[in-house]
Amino acid sequence: MRAVFDRQSRYRDVPDVTVPDARGRMVLAKDVRVTPPVTGTFRHVVTAGDRLDQLAWQYYGRPLQFWRICDANPEFLSPLALVDQETIGTVRVPVAVSGDPPWAVLLAKLTATAGVDGVLVDDDTRLARRPRTVDGREVTVTVAEPDRAVVITFHRASVGVAALIEVIRAAGFTAGAPADAGQVGQPIVVPVAAGG
Repeated sequence: MRAVFDRQSRYRDVPDVTVPDARGRMVLAKDVRVTPPVTGTFRHVVTAGDRLDQLAWQYYGRPLQFWRICDANPEFLSPLALVDQETIGTVRVPVAVSGDPPWAVLLAKLTATAGVDGVLVDDDTRLARRPRTVDGREVTVTVAEPDRAVVITFHRASVGVAALIEVIRAAGFTAGAPADAGQVGQPIVVPVAAGG
């Protein structure tokens, strides 16, 4: 018996193979599909709310051709990650605190939050040019200022960014504007459609 696929399916021309299942019985399956070479170099910048089927409609007029975009971006293991719709998210939140930062308190609170997978502290300094008065003259000096942030990996279905900000504030920090570390604003390859 041959596996049946729609004529638009990317698996239609992949050969059938016989493989053993978990019980040792031989069953019919499709062989591994080799990803075709990518033609063209057009790039789409991902925006919030993008969906692969909508992008395929926009660029090909055929929503079921979304897989062409997936094939052209093999560095993404999940099609949802391509358009920043994966259930796992990463956000970078700038933080400030007076005195020594209570990192241990913040880490304990964040890691105890349901849905948080990981927390990375980014405690650095940046050089900034600031006006100062020296001997009665206005001069510009370069000073080192704290540049602190936490990078949080989390399950979007379990916890939102607003709740993470509240946890940061409860630990004694002031939270700045969060920056999604996902695909929004990043380019992805959209290959030329088959036949043109």
